[in-house]
Amino acid sequence: MDSNGHVNSGAYSTYVEETRIRMFSDLIPSDPQERLTKNFFVFEQTIQFRRPLVYREKPVTVEAWTEDVGAARFVACCEIRDADTVYASSRTLMAGFDSIANRVRRFQESEREVIASFME
Repeated sequence: MDSNGHVNSGAYSTYVEETRIRMFSDLIPSDPQERLTKNFFVFEQTIQFRRPLVYREKPVTVEAWTEDVGAARFVACCEIRDADTVYASSRTLMAGFDSIANRVRRFQESEREVIASFME
């Protein structure tokens, strides 16, 4: 929480990151070497803060979906909300990345299917 009693703005990035990890956990290879060649890179992220989220016991919901799925990139969208209020919304441009070659990579068809399954 910040000095105003609101959830600190940095925590929203963590909520969004944890959501993306859960969404795409099936795409993380179990082999550590393969994981280096088939990972993802956050190219750009924006968070629009709409209302302060004051500490409370009741959890908020993070709704997530994908947009603009391309050959090597897609947009992951999230809303941090409850039934009546959107506290923040985010758009994260993600790209496939090969850490060994140190370059953006194209998605395999099986990856594109998983990513596209989250489209609205």
